[in-house]
Amino acid sequence: MSSLHIYNSLTRQKELFVPISAPYVGLYVCGPTVYSDVHLGNVRTFSSFDMIYRYLVFSGYKVRYVRNITDAGHLTNERGEGVNRMESQAKLESLEPMEIVQKYTVGFRDICNLFHLKPPTIEPTATGHILEQIEMIETLIHNGFAYEINGSVYFDVKAFNAKHTYGELSGRNIDELIAGYRDLDGQDEKRNSIDFALWKAASPAHIMQWKSPWGMGFPGWHLECSAMSTKYLGKQFDIHGGGMDLKFPHHECEIAQNVGSCGMAPVRYWMHTNMLNFNGQKMSKSLGNSILPIELITGNHALLDKAYSPMSVKFLFLQSHYSSELDINIKGLQDAEKGLKKLMDARANALLVKGQSMVETEIDKSIVALAALCKANMDDDFNTAKTIATLFEMATIVNSLKDGNIKDDQVSPSSIGMLQQTFETYLIDVFGLSPLTENQDEKLDDVLQILIQIRKEAKVKKDFATSDRIRNELLEKGIQLKDEKDGNVSWSL
Repeated sequence: MSSLHIYNSLTRQKELFVPISAPYVGLYVCGPTVYSDVHLGNVRTFSSFDMIYRYLVFSGYKVRYVRNITDAGHLTNERGEGVNRMESQAKLESLEPMEIVQKYTVGFRDICNLFHLKPPTIEPTATGHILEQIEMIETLIHNGFAYEINGSVYFDVKAFNAKHTYGELSGRNIDELIAGYRDLDGQDEKRNSIDFALWKAASPAHIMQWKSPWGMGFPGWHLECSAMSTKYLGKQFDIHGGGMDLKFPHHECEIAQNVGSCGMAPVRYWMHTNMLNFNGQKMSKSLGNSILPIELITGNHALLDKAYSPMSVKFLFLQSHYSSELDINIKGLQDAEKGLKKLMDARANALLVKGQSMVETEIDKSIVALAALCKANMDDDFNTAKTIATLFEMATIVNSLKDGNIKDDQVSPSSIGMLQQTFETYLIDVFGLSPLTENQDEKLDDVLQILIQIRKEAKVKKDFATSDRIRNELLEKGIQLKDEKDGNVSWSL
């Protein structure tokens, strides 16, 4: 029987995880809207669900992990009105909308690779599932939960709420929602201000549009996830995840669409990651503290003291529970870098230490208890913070063995094997960290400083052929040397 407990955002309590069809698990995570560079908050969310996916697989489940790409239908306000994000960005960059989609989809996947995030088993796109979305709209109209007007189709929230409950996930009340909504573009054609778009009629100037029974148009943002999750995971599946900013209206609307079309709640366990702050403030462009992942990695931001590896940033994320707010600051990044190095060193040293005791010792009991505690922490709603704290305790034992403070005859070979396996399991397999990338920038700098010094010595000897060869061959490899006015030499990729 599973010992994993998950905090369910729908019921607001931890629940024993019982898959619908064990050992199979259906996991759906809302993916990026690909009209701009992926931001750091996105990376935290996708990193969190990468860890969850990895741990489910480690626990013996066969997981179908679906994470969509939103490449159509995402408008600029929460009720499904406003400007199409892809088309708006395309005009700014003088590109076709699908060029914008391709550019930022590639960028998103590049960032995922840098952070060692496993690809989902299925990565569907909104534009690839227009027919499924149209079919779902037709079902909602037939069931009395949607209506067409002027070529657009809207979900009738009041009609739905008369038979079901709208707002259960987010705790919203529809009367308060109606009172709170200001006038929105296109609202005059809706029956109620809280109704949201399932299909929007497109003007001739709108580039991204498709044929439908209601005329040329494009789908609503909320609809795509309902259509794709149903197609690949069924009418009801195990886990649906995303950032807490999606809880309302996106996930609330998903529930309504699925219940209205399929007749049942779509998801057993709703999971939401929390927000990122920087130096105690919400990250935003207006405050100047919105740092892109690539800026953290290169150090190219005024608020940073240096570059930080993707693994250090990922480790910082893991030191906080996925559902809690996380404040990023320089000290936290520095501590994460040092902490990751300490655990990776302990993992390497665990392969070198020996055990000779033939009977169970107190050290053996401690190692067994700590290994079991790692699993218990992860089974408690994926508590990576407590698991890392436990790994630090195991690192202390490894260091004591390495330094001789604990003798080989005080620990058994099987316990040494358990130490090695625990580090490997959680650091590499579950957390997706890598010892190979840690400190690689420092090592690269060390190597380049040697070459720079050889080049300086060649120039002093007037051996310009060697000097030019070092510079030119490095340039061919994508590394540029720059001779500064003060005589120093800098390098850049």
